[in-house]
Parts: sequence; C-alpha cells; structure tokens
Amino acid sequence: MMMIKQSPFFLLAAIFLLTLAVFAAALEPPPEDPIFELYMHDILGGSSPTARPITGLLGNIYNGQVPFAKQIGFTPPENGIAIPNANGALPTVNGINGVPLGTGLSGTSYSGQNLNGIQTQLGPDGLSLGFGTITVIDDILTSGPDLGSQPLGKAQGVYVASSGDGSTQMMAFTAMLEGGEYNDNLNFYGIYRIGSAMSHLSVTGGTGRFKNACGFAEVRPLIPSGQHQVDGAESLLRIIVHLKY
Repeated sequence: MMMIKQSPFFLLAAIFLLTLAVFAAALEPPPEDPIFELYMHDILGGSSPTARPITGLLGNIYNGQVPFAKQIGFTPPENGIAIPNANGALPTVNGINGVPLGTGLSGTSYSGQNLNGIQTQLGPDGLSLGFGTITVIDDILTSGPDLGSQPLGKAQGVYVASSGDGSTQMMAFTAMLEGGEYNDNLNFYGIYRIGSAMSHLSVTGGTGRFKNACGFAEVRPLIPSGQHQVDGAESLLRIIVHLKY
C-alpha cells in the first residue's frame, strides 16, 4: 500500500482556508427577525360587539344598571333629571350607540381635552370615571385594515383603564391565529396609550410555531375605512410584531 505524504504547506493552506471560512461566517449579518402585521378590530356596542366593559362605573352604564344608561344622547328626556351615581357623577353615554364615554381603546375621544387632546370626565375624587374599568375582548384579527379583509383569528383577553386621567389601558391578550397545524397562539402584554401615535406591547411567549417566541409589537391606532359598516363604536389597531427565538 502506498502512503501519500502531505507536505506542511498543504496543512497550512487547509488551516488558513478553514480559519477564513469561520471568520467570514462570524462577519455575516444575522438573519432578520421575523416580522408580520395584523389588524385588530375592537367593537363596543351595536348588534355585533366584540368587547364588553364588565366592571366599574362605565361597566354599569354599559349594562344599563344606572339611570338613563340607554340611547338618550347627552341630555335626559324632556322634563327629566339625570340622577347622579353614588359618587355624584352623572352617567354619560355616546348618543349614537349608547356606549359610555371613556370606554374602550378610543377612550373619551367622543367628547373633547386631556393630556392627549381628549377630554376626560372626572369624578369627585379627581380620577376619570373610567379608571379601573375592565373590558373583556374577543376581537377579530384580519390581514388588512378593513373588517371584511381575510380573517386571521381572534384576540382574546382584557384591557384595564389603568391611569387616573383616562389616557392608558393595560392590555393582556392572546392572539389565536387560525390555519396553523398546531395551536398557534401569541401572547401580548403592556400599556396602550390612548391618543398616542404608537404604543409598544411585549411579546411574552406563545405556542405552536410561536413556541419560545419573545419580542415586541408596535401598536398604531387607525381610522376604520368604513368599507364594512358597523353600528357599534370600532377602534382599529395596526399591530406590527417583531419576534425573536
């Protein structure tokens, strides 16, 4: 059997090429993080609501448990007197669909001027009437801004009016995306700032193809296109998700 003797030059060249390949791989930019977007439709009131306030003064107004909580506009019936609630505040609703002012992700945008250019109705204690209101959501997720766009799934969870001036909502929900082979869920948590051009939510985990995911989401409020009419008060959010694994 003939043995082939390798020269030192050949070994040095091989080591050099291997080192060069490792160095080049180290300099190669990492792949971009997975990014995708979805649109969340939060609808209060009307014939097909996706959200419902369940606690607090505004939750009681929404459920008709205080005087004149129905669709009466901003004034009581003729010759009628609006009876104050226990804390002395008058119940106020959006006359178009009976949704209490200060409810939902649009906050008090139905009525006029706080820190974000939106009026906040305060109780005798100096806190907004909506402070502490918990709203449960089963919102529709779509691929585009119109409610009639391709459905992607549902966003289920809660948001809580977490600031005394009515300018923020603490959000905790799971985006359940349809069409996956497994249970493809993505969890979000953070503060949504009403009237702000953009808020950020943390991605706290997921299941299925989102297992071990983390990252953040950029949340921007949009004006509904109106192509798909709803008789409730709709808040439209564009959510751009940035994921890492």
